[in-house]
Amino acid sequence: MLTKKQHQLLLFIDAKLRDGGVSPSFDEMKEALDLKSKSGIHRLITGLEERGFIRRLPHRARALEVLKLPEGVVPPRLDRMAGQVADFERPARAGRGMPPAAAALESMAMLPLYGRIAAGTPIEAFRDTSHTVAVPPDLLGPGDHYTLEVSGDSMVDAGILDGDVAVIRWADTAETGEIVVALVDDLEVTLKRLRKRGGTVALEAANPAYETRIFGPDRVRVQGRLVGLMRRYN
Repeated sequence: MLTKKQHQLLLFIDAKLRDGGVSPSFDEMKEALDLKSKSGIHRLITGLEERGFIRRLPHRARALEVLKLPEGVVPPRLDRMAGQVADFERPARAGRGMPPAAAALESMAMLPLYGRIAAGTPIEAFRDTSHTVAVPPDLLGPGDHYTLEVSGDSMVDAGILDGDVAVIRWADTAETGEIVVALVDDLEVTLKRLRKRGGTVALEAANPAYETRIFGPDRVRVQGRLVGLMRRYN
């Protein structure tokens, strides 16, 4: 997972490269991120390089290449930021005077993307903390959150489609009827509606093609509650 400053620097470098094909200077990066010394920029660049987001081009001063952006982030273009490149290079305090695209990114919450979660046949989840997703803060409430990419069609009647990004609030308990991330037998993870039936736990699909699965309470652990969805239209 990227820190807020790493994320800001990555987008700044990418925007400069897209605009003019030249990496920003350390002074430009220091000023854009409102840092007091260039040593902080060196540490951020090293962190981005170690995580595989950028690489330094050999034998060329100031030469950086962006290899990838965080999952779900649409790169801003300097020539579309209110027509004022200087505003992006020298953002005002607390976002004042920033172009709309830069200000919007500044306000986004960067959440870890922990991989794909089955909304059909359960699959084992994995955690790759090198990927993050920009999430509007309005989707979030109190507590810690993460995201998962939905795989499958078993929750379509609940409006959850294959390829959606599910925003999850960390929790180890849930009320009956809530849609949760459920860990089954400590091996497989699925997104289903939780139903408590006497001494059992039912994981209920929202698609008549899928059967409800029923387990003993010691076989299912809640890993979070669904609080929002993000969807990209091509």
